[in-house]
Amino acid sequence: MLSHLSILANLITGFLGPVFALIIYLVYKDRSRLIAYHAMQSMVFQLIWWLGGGILATVLWIVAGALTAICIGIVLYPLAIAASLIPLAALVYGIIGAIQTSQGQDFKYWLVGDWVRSTI
Repeated sequence: MLSHLSILANLITGFLGPVFALIIYLVYKDRSRLIAYHAMQSMVFQLIWWLGGGILATVLWIVAGALTAICIGIVLYPLAIAASLIPLAALVYGIIGAIQTSQGQDFKYWLVGDWVRSTI
């Protein structure tokens, strides 16, 4: 549950959530395969959706802002707004994962869970 909730650390620090999930993975990789799976899954999910989505949104806002000078950037604003919602959606999905794992259910992130399970 803590590895899924480590996504909340991104709200305060901006980037330390995957580090906390990695620490949990390294501590429990030999003791519990289930905890190691959830920690690695959380870390990969955060790297892709939180950091990747944040970088994508930043780039889109910069390009839209720069192109606004020639009126093309206005067309990119809806795309930039949509990309800005990616990290927020990742935050909600991480909290859902924490709730399900705290209730004893096996939680699997979409697209990430199967890949991580095959690598561990």
